[in-house]
Amino acid sequence: MISYFTTIMADPNPQAGDTGPPKGIPALKAHVIENKIYVALWGTRILTILFTFGYVIPIFTNSTSAFYKALLANAATSALRLHQRIPPSEIRFSQEFLNRFFLEDSAHYLFYSLIFMNVAPNLLILTPIFLFAMLHAASYSLTILDTLGQNSMWVARLLISLVELQSRNILRAAALAEISLFPLVAIMALFGYSGLLTPFMYYYFVLWRYASRRNPYTRNTFRELRAVAERVANKERLKFRSEVNEDYIIHQYI
Repeated sequence: MISYFTTIMADPNPQAGDTGPPKGIPALKAHVIENKIYVALWGTRILTILFTFGYVIPIFTNSTSAFYKALLANAATSALRLHQRIPPSEIRFSQEFLNRFFLEDSAHYLFYSLIFMNVAPNLLILTPIFLFAMLHAASYSLTILDTLGQNSMWVARLLISLVELQSRNILRAAALAEISLFPLVAIMALFGYSGLLTPFMYYYFVLWRYASRRNPYTRNTFRELRAVAERVANKERLKFRSEVNEDYIIHQYI
């Protein structure tokens, strides 16, 4: 009996110190070690965002340099994502592997960065990669904040929540930017701001985005634009017929 009470007094609540997984800088270091690729992806996306801001507001860097650095950061993001989706052990020099490779959205945007590395800077070119970087970086930033502590940086959490709340609109805006770039690239090629082959390469990029299995927003945006164009055309056709009928009636009574 005495030994029993001695044990209880020595450890009155054995789980009192068990408050869950550790938080703070040590937890963040452990998280980085365990998730190197995910953290690297987050870092390259943050760089894409910063370089895009550097292009728009060139205070600390040259705008042209910031433009190409944003493309390079996006290329690094796409390459890391491809490494996750297609491990090196699965790489084959075959038609089947190439078909699989170009089905990946990350392959599309790796190709996108390469297309515009020799093109005159333009904000619309950075728009899709900026929007994707912002959306995915915001999502992983929540994981990092949770690792640091549940109550840390509530202002950042609020901003991240706003970004995630608008995720569909952000994806639609990125798809619209991809489509709007097509005529712009053609005009840039005509006036010497890009190579003559750039529009043809971008055409293949748009085809891949249209056929994307994981992101239907480009395909849906094409359909929405087509529906809008058909409504406008029908409205103009009805207006024309109405004017013709009015002219015919007027001529009948003159």
